[in-house]
Amino acid sequence: MNAPTTTHAIASLRPGPADAADSFVEVEVPIGDIRPHDLLVEVRAVSVNPVDHKVRSSFDADDSPKILGFDAAGTVVAVGDSVSRFAVGDEVFYAGVINRSGSNAAYQLVDEHIVAAKPTSLSFGDAAALPLTGITAWETLFDRLRLTSASDGVLLVVGGAGGVGSMIIQLARALTSVTVIATASRPESSQWATDLGAHHIVDPKELGTAVPAIAPDGVDHIFSPYSAGNVETYAAIMGVGGAVVAIDEPEGLDLLPLKSKSQTWHWELMFSRPLYTPTDDSQHRLLTEIARLVDAGTIRSTATTTLSPIGVDTLREAHTRSESGTVVGKIVIVAE
Repeated sequence: MNAPTTTHAIASLRPGPADAADSFVEVEVPIGDIRPHDLLVEVRAVSVNPVDHKVRSSFDADDSPKILGFDAAGTVVAVGDSVSRFAVGDEVFYAGVINRSGSNAAYQLVDEHIVAAKPTSLSFGDAAALPLTGITAWETLFDRLRLTSASDGVLLVVGGAGGVGSMIIQLARALTSVTVIATASRPESSQWATDLGAHHIVDPKELGTAVPAIAPDGVDHIFSPYSAGNVETYAAIMGVGGAVVAIDEPEGLDLLPLKSKSQTWHWELMFSRPLYTPTDDSQHRLLTEIARLVDAGTIRSTATTTLSPIGVDTLREAHTRSESGTVVGKIVIVAE
């Protein structure tokens, strides 16, 4: 087939809440030039992440129409002149990058350095749940915390039933020897985190008492998607030299409570590499390993809700559900 030059997409016209009329509209936009390392992918499924809400509610109106979407699985329909890893017809999955058009479209351009072959055992929908959270979890464990197969100690996963937390639990259990404590506040989220491999479940409102009862010498590592108001508690429940990896950005964060035990604070943003080192293929390699682990039955997709098609109504519903803070796992949306 000849590569299309335009694509149907769902876009936001101006920043606003999920229920605003112009937060989700149908548009037809140019695809743009295929760069040397680009793949043009026919998008078959997407998923929703908190970054979608953040961008939708705060993007510059001069960038309108803003096509969101930071997870996709689909089929390659065209390749750039320098592409070496993929060919037309390959089934792939990826998380994209925040400075290019998103995946809520029929076709999307994405650099091959951040793409991997889709797990062969998964549908497009189940595969689309994995890239962004899988990359974030992998970089948290193995790049920021520098864990290895020999690592033990105790890891606290705050938000254990969330998208990233679900992947951290699985990867930590599969590839390290750490003891995993996960936070969960409802029976369904507690069961989910337990089923994924968490050794212990604690209520997030009781960190200061529940965690020391399990790890009296202090936890070694903390994954934090909800850092506001928690720094003092983290400092208290971590041991000497403990480390936090955070993915949020609360205003006025005071890290001084970490000093007395020589504890450290790390940031994780999975867009850093594609934004600043675009020829780094580490995300291609780690997604390839995640696909291998899935196909081996070692870890599984975190998709729990599937909607269809990729349209105004389904994206509005997915964003509204996701923003409620009650979603276990991931919401995916599959094309017709």
